[in-house]
Amino acid sequence: MLYRPEAFEPLTDVRWDGGRVRDAIRAVVTDTDRALRGPRLLWRADDWDRWQGTSPMKNLYVGAAGAFWALDQLRKRDHGDTLPLPLPPPRESALFAGETGILLVAWRLGPTDELADDLLARVRANVDNPADEVMWGSPGTLIAARAMLDWTGDARWRDAWNESAEALWSRREPDGFWVQRLYGQEYRGLTPPHGLVGNVQALMPLLDEGRRERLLREAAALIARTAVLEDGLANWPPRDRPDLPGPDGQIRVQWCAGGPGIVIAAADYLEEDLLLAGAELPWHTGPPALEKGPGICHGTAGNGYAFLKAFQRTGDEKWLERARRFAVHALDQVERLRAQRGGRGRYSLWTGDIGAALYAADCIDGRSEYPILDYV
Repeated sequence: MLYRPEAFEPLTDVRWDGGRVRDAIRAVVTDTDRALRGPRLLWRADDWDRWQGTSPMKNLYVGAAGAFWALDQLRKRDHGDTLPLPLPPPRESALFAGETGILLVAWRLGPTDELADDLLARVRANVDNPADEVMWGSPGTLIAARAMLDWTGDARWRDAWNESAEALWSRREPDGFWVQRLYGQEYRGLTPPHGLVGNVQALMPLLDEGRRERLLREAAALIARTAVLEDGLANWPPRDRPDLPGPDGQIRVQWCAGGPGIVIAAADYLEEDLLLAGAELPWHTGPPALEKGPGICHGTAGNGYAFLKAFQRTGDEKWLERARRFAVHALDQVERLRAQRGGRGRYSLWTGDIGAALYAADCIDGRSEYPILDYV
């Protein structure tokens, strides 16, 4: 079995209508912006999002920095208007969960030399982080350094990128994996936030041609070896092992663990037949149920990016149509969950409404880039 049927729900019968989707995106932007202007300094975090933390959250993953980044993206692409955005205070070096992501968004919204200097210090402080994955470790700060190099052209960002990339490359195992040392565990992960395909994404843009070709070739072979195939569908375990269930015994089909994340992260170099088998799986399962929700991490919008990647790779319009069907469903889930919360939205990029709105905008615009990891 490649998935748990009870974790998914039937796809909505409502068809794609670009005008209605634009209206729904603007409604999410308006609600997110209005919620920020209330008596609280920042958005109230959802119970799941503030696990082992306190509300309001400020980071890129489930906090204010991610919401600000998405609002800015949607405003620039004419999918909603917002008032000037305040900036949350930063802390540690991690891209998703710490100071680097906050400083990166802060610099993008209001660039200053002081912010750039602080961000550079955070990138360099993270070179030897033992996590070796995107969320906490140096692969995440590689993404930040590349973004700043693109935006500024300042050679010090290329130097910082090279320093982290050389250290990360040196820690790569002989068989092509990295060992993640995280949450008191050591494991060899496959996933975008915690493993192989995320690290490859971080290294690919600026790595020298020889090592880049080697990395892509060897990563593609590892992904092919670890794929679990059944009836023309493909899924992947979260870690390098023959069994699909994760440490908790669950089989996942989502961006952060399972086939959709592999397809999204490795779409440029994965063998096409395997990529399409992986993209077929979330269409076969249908959208994740409300427990997972509409978001881009483990929800409907995240799985929909697999269809956008398949569309980018093949040019086949059926994949764009499927992506748009999932966008309509994700926006419906936003409304259903908001009704359950008495009208209150969920204000985070990876797990909340604004990520689903950004995905719907990508379906309108025909974009396949996954937020932050593909572009910042």
